[in-house]
Amino acid sequence: MPLLFVADPLEGFKTHKDTSFAMMREAARRGHALLACEARDLHWQRGGRVTARARAITLTGRAGAGVTDWFQAAPAAPVELATLDAVLMRSDPPFDSEYFYATHLLEQAEREGARVFNRPRALRDHPEKLAILEFPQWIGPTLVTRSADDIRAFHAEHRDIILKPLDGMGGMGIFRVGPDGLNLGSITETLNRDGAQTVMVQRYLPEIVQGDKRILLIAGRPVPFALARIPQGSEIRGNMAVGGKGVAQPLSVRDREIAEHLGPVLAARGLLLVGLDVIGDCVTEINVTSPTGFQEITQQTGHDVARDWMDALAAALAG
Repeated sequence: MPLLFVADPLEGFKTHKDTSFAMMREAARRGHALLACEARDLHWQRGGRVTARARAITLTGRAGAGVTDWFQAAPAAPVELATLDAVLMRSDPPFDSEYFYATHLLEQAEREGARVFNRPRALRDHPEKLAILEFPQWIGPTLVTRSADDIRAFHAEHRDIILKPLDGMGGMGIFRVGPDGLNLGSITETLNRDGAQTVMVQRYLPEIVQGDKRILLIAGRPVPFALARIPQGSEIRGNMAVGGKGVAQPLSVRDREIAEHLGPVLAARGLLLVGLDVIGDCVTEINVTSPTGFQEITQQTGHDVARDWMDALAAALAG
């Protein structure tokens, strides 16, 4: 039963914390053959079906910080996506034009019979920052705009705000502007490029000091533990990519309320795996491209998240 992972270069995987690696390891444990490619390896030619130049890989059993020989790979060869048991789209953001085109190729593969997770149309329909605005009862004050005047008005109302680009990941390009408004104009110009680029602005949530929680939804159901990513030192961002400390903790009552409301809605749209980012009582992002946190939660709690994911994938393929 071959599975194709469309992911970032394998050579760059940090196997001690990479979620795609945890997925591969669990799939291999259950006897699945593994293939891997990058989004740039997708191919569609007139009269043919969508293919990928993919490498068949085997896991060596070695993993950990600094380990690079965790897999062995055969030479890349073309494979039709519709002939595989499943295609797992795990490319990291940014959600740029090339990512957008890749979802169209994957959607064509679906029409040919491929099973793609998360579904390509659902990936397109849920840009990770914008998607929260569909659920206003679960989010804090939020503005999406190109207008510098709108941003100044939002700051005047809320006084302490966060600004961020719509296509960032890992905490990239996030700024806080406090009540004094220091550098608001300069930050706005940097992010919106004189009105050419859309910016998200949110009221600052002081609960960030307790962590930016990642709640994982698998087939619409929450994993019972969240990964609270806690800012360190003077940093306002809890993202692991910028040095945040990951602490697994049981879901709170509010976490469960959020998850149980959003989970079935998102699952019904073809999103098998979702990562909700929650600060305090508010959802701040809905991550659908390549949600992470499997290994940290499993290592700290013993709850095998990759097993949950593989169970859900097997059920989806059988359904």
